[in-house]
Amino acid sequence: MSAHESMEHAEHAEHASGSNKKIALLIAVLALFLAISETLGKGAQTEAISKNVEAANLWAFFQAKSIRRTVVVTAAEQGKLTLGATTDDAQKALVQKQIDDWTKTAQRYRSEPETGEGTEQLAEKAKHAEHERDEATAKYHHFELASAAFQIGIVLASATIITGMVALAYVGGILTLAGLIMTALGLWWPHLMHLH
Repeated sequence: MSAHESMEHAEHAEHASGSNKKIALLIAVLALFLAISETLGKGAQTEAISKNVEAANLWAFFQAKSIRRTVVVTAAEQGKLTLGATTDDAQKALVQKQIDDWTKTAQRYRSEPETGEGTEQLAEKAKHAEHERDEATAKYHHFELASAAFQIGIVLASATIITGMVALAYVGGILTLAGLIMTALGLWWPHLMHLH
């Protein structure tokens, strides 16, 4: 091997080494973005599960209150029938007091703003929890797609080092941008794209 050939070989090796450093940097950046999107995705997934459980619990409480209210309303209606058949004034007064108590209880079961446990308030809380669940689910889907883009980008960038095909690194770079866009959508505009 001549000195000239040795110099060309050394220059080529140095150029390849510089390219590999750039690819290694791309892989490191992709790994960083992957870690961020995975963390955000797990957080969104946990939030979605938590809000789903909260909504289910609130709807169960709503149903229990509705059943109690129906029982009390039925008792009040039965009391009205008893009141019509009663001739004793003292007995009528007692039945009327019970009807009034049941009616107040039924109204309280429907709306209880001071405790937030009337059926109207429970339904509102449950709908709010469902909205938060849907928001977290939408975020989760975006973060999952971002993670997939980053993972594929890492594979392609790694393949660039092995094959020397620089085009793979460019595709990896494009996937990085796609992953960043999906992460941004997940953070700030989760309902911009419908991904369910």
